[in-house]
Amino acid sequence: MLAFAIIYFVWGSTFLAIRIGVQEVPPFLLAGMRFVIAGFVLFAWMRAKGAAFPSMHEWRSVSLLAVLFFVLDYGLVFWAEVRVPSGITAVMMATIPVFMALSEILILRTQRLTLRLGSALLVGIGGVAVLVRRSASFGDAPINTFGAVALLVASISWALGSALTRKLPLPSDKAMSSGAQMLVGGVLLTLTAASLGEFRGFHVQAVSQRAWIALAYLIVAGSIIAFTAYVWLIHHESPTKVGTYAYVNPVVAVVLGYYFAGEALSLRTIAGTTLILVSVVVITAMPKKQASGLSQTSQPVRAVSSDLEGETVRDGSSSPA
Repeated sequence: MLAFAIIYFVWGSTFLAIRIGVQEVPPFLLAGMRFVIAGFVLFAWMRAKGAAFPSMHEWRSVSLLAVLFFVLDYGLVFWAEVRVPSGITAVMMATIPVFMALSEILILRTQRLTLRLGSALLVGIGGVAVLVRRSASFGDAPINTFGAVALLVASISWALGSALTRKLPLPSDKAMSSGAQMLVGGVLLTLTAASLGEFRGFHVQAVSQRAWIALAYLIVAGSIIAFTAYVWLIHHESPTKVGTYAYVNPVVAVVLGYYFAGEALSLRTIAGTTLILVSVVVITAMPKKQASGLSQTSQPVRAVSSDLEGETVRDGSSSPA
């Protein structure tokens, strides 16, 4: 129960922590700091336990996944949260199973389009449309267009990386694989921050204690503690049951954003969230014979990141922040 509570509520709360952090620290730099530290701790811990050092072939795979999972996914999530409320960010990232299903159908050819799956995909896409469509009928403004596009690219990148994870040579120890991916991803994020000029004008002494606490929370609670709880659960419970965090995290993020960050809980937010979560529930609950590619997918945990951040058995659900 404690482990489930951690992945439900800690991962759900990391979106708010990101939102707090990016108000004072440039987004790619903040993401780089999070994953360099968390990745180094996890990598060093696994080496101390005797885990094998990755081979050159494995490092190449790790580097490719680090780009997809951390630079393009987490980096864009952090960047988008400068423009998009934390709760809506969590809801948008819940579309990952939609893009994973589309990749199974259109690219990998490992999934067939059924009426049930097609309906679920349309519902999920409809939820995104509700959040971004410029319609006066909802009585409020849609989310920032650039932020929405960034989050969709992030979701697609995560889905693509998840598909490649099943094909690339990676360290057999899942925690070592996660630590290596986070460490490389953190370095690449820091280099990206430098190339975008995020170091210019940034002064460490100007960052408030609140932002540093948010970063520490992302590293310790969101990455290390939640990841440990997740790995323990995946070995003691079914992937389907563990994957229920994908339904809870967005709700937790929306509620926390409303109460602690003053984010609007409008009709648009409620309608879009409901449609996307219905789509996620239907897709992840598909029988294995219809959605084998979605039922047990090996991919990194965003929170060990996540958000997010380790590579282990998942059910195709959205990644944590």
